[in-house]
Amino acid sequence: METYPRISPRPLLLMFVFSVLSCGVVSSDVSTTKGSRALYDCDQYHRTKKQEQDISTTRNRHHPDEKDIDIIATYSDASGHVRLARLKLKDLSDSWIWENPTNGNNEFQKSSQQLMESFQTDSRFEDNAKHSKDEHYPEESKVELPRSSSMTPMKIKRRVMRQERRKARAAELIQEDKETDNPIVSAAIEHSEEFDTTIKGRYSIWRREYENPNSDSTLKLMRDQIIMAKAYANIAKSKNKTVLYEALVKNSRDSQQAIGEASSDTELHLGALDRAKAMGHVLSIAKDQLYDCLLVARKFRVMLQSTEDRVNIQKKRSAFLIQLAAKTVPRPLHCLPLQLAADYYLQGYHKKGNLDKEKIEDPSLYHYAIFSDNVLATSVVVNSTVQNAKEPEKHVFHIVTDKLNFAAMRMWFLINPPSKATIEVQNIDDLKWLNSSYCSVLRQLESARIKEYYFKANHPSSLSVGSDNLKYRNPKYLSMLNHLRFYLPEVYPKLNRVLFLDDDIVVQKDLTPLWSIDLKGMVNGAVETCKESFHRFDKYLNFSNPLISNNFSPEACGWAFGMNIFDLKEWKKRNITGIYHRWQDMNEDRTLWKLGTLPPGLITFYNLTYPLDRGWHVLGLGYDPALNLTEIENAAVIHYNGNYKPWLNLAVSKYKSYWSRYVMFDNPYLRVCNLSE
Repeated sequence: METYPRISPRPLLLMFVFSVLSCGVVSSDVSTTKGSRALYDCDQYHRTKKQEQDISTTRNRHHPDEKDIDIIATYSDASGHVRLARLKLKDLSDSWIWENPTNGNNEFQKSSQQLMESFQTDSRFEDNAKHSKDEHYPEESKVELPRSSSMTPMKIKRRVMRQERRKARAAELIQEDKETDNPIVSAAIEHSEEFDTTIKGRYSIWRREYENPNSDSTLKLMRDQIIMAKAYANIAKSKNKTVLYEALVKNSRDSQQAIGEASSDTELHLGALDRAKAMGHVLSIAKDQLYDCLLVARKFRVMLQSTEDRVNIQKKRSAFLIQLAAKTVPRPLHCLPLQLAADYYLQGYHKKGNLDKEKIEDPSLYHYAIFSDNVLATSVVVNSTVQNAKEPEKHVFHIVTDKLNFAAMRMWFLINPPSKATIEVQNIDDLKWLNSSYCSVLRQLESARIKEYYFKANHPSSLSVGSDNLKYRNPKYLSMLNHLRFYLPEVYPKLNRVLFLDDDIVVQKDLTPLWSIDLKGMVNGAVETCKESFHRFDKYLNFSNPLISNNFSPEACGWAFGMNIFDLKEWKKRNITGIYHRWQDMNEDRTLWKLGTLPPGLITFYNLTYPLDRGWHVLGLGYDPALNLTEIENAAVIHYNGNYKPWLNLAVSKYKSYWSRYVMFDNPYLRVCNLSE
């Protein structure tokens, strides 16, 4: 069998495998002698002979100095026989690219070796391959591959363009990320600024129910230890255990200092836990020496009673101070009427008469009744009503005040007239028919018992005793401005309907639809305040008295003064003022109800009150900090009933803005008196 030396492995050996059918590719022995026998040419080779000659001619023209290379190809024909074909470099197409192994492209050499190894899958051809490996390879067959570039100019250009597109796309994505991140970062910063970090240890990003329930366990332990220490200290002192007594007192004092004003464990001082341990050690000693179940229980009962007494005293003091703060006029509010009254007389405004007398008595217009001695509060009621009215020129405000504030009230509305609305200011002392012979309240003020109840501090019903009724001992409840609401037909004899407004309300919507409500023959239109068992008649009236229990139902629903539409024609028809006088006279000894205007109002208008929709009047802004803000904002009228009036420092801060938005803080009189938001 004739053998052929193979090409040296140093140059690159390219094997072209042409598969006619699905036959395995195998290797074979070849020879490279000059007088070689004829090769078995494939049909494909004969068909493309002319094309390959043209390609060879083109290659020789491009590379005339290059040395040709023999290429041996194996393939399977249609009958399954293995055939061999011999090709020259010139027979290859120009689309083939040559790599020079001297360029250090080791990866390509490795891939060529792997390709050669993959061809050696048949054992018969492996032996032939080993045999050819042992043969001498002629030196002249070692040729050098042509040094051609692996990248054509077109490919290089396309690669550069791809790289540029990748860089541009990467830059675009980075910019988009930045534009997306910036709003997120800004929102995160803004959200973090809203966190309340002043309460240490109580903040949680989760809901309140996920708060640590044992966050004040150490604090509770220390407080319990102090109570135990006080009990054992008293017992130790009674048994002459001086050393133990002093130890208990000292540790109790130290624990109290460690607690300070803390409301949770995180607010305790650093050494609080050590103090608790020391106190526990002393208490353990005291328990071993002094513990007696009956004695300790007796001591605890004494301590509990003493604590209850102190709590009751503090409650009385708190009630007194709140009532005092509610009755006290702040300095700016005291300054304002003084400044206005002085200018009223100095600048000659007292010589001016009332204008628009025809409108004042025109029953076809919308009339309001406001009885107050507070200039600033009254101005807010008028301003809020006018600003929310659709036709302010049809609104008439009748303001009645006392002699002390008449000049200031009139001066304010003369220099600050509301837009197009009509204002009438009256002095209650000018109502000559309102005297003690006609008015029950004025007659009762002349009673010695009433004077003693209201004005004597050493009376048994003062702070020390009877503080439950401290609220009703405010003299405002006997003020005629407060009771003038029961004399509306006498004050405004030519009017048919009047809307009564308190001075601690704010109007947020147009109120004119109230005049068109059909009261169904009732005298008073008001919003009911009863909810389940709250604010019913039994809360205000003394049903142990037969006069009350025989005439009224304890389950009757209460309603509120503050915004009431009164039908004065029906009032006169049913003699409402006479009913009021009769019951007021029967309550001279204050056994039917506590003082005030709501209880006699409930009695006077019993079964004569038409219930209005709750949206017209929302109450509680003067005492309840947990009201629904949506209901407040949707209400036509909001009422600051209670001690926390919006013009006082006691006011609930989150409700104050509803009132202050109608205060003219840029007014020079308010600036002089230091009235600001």
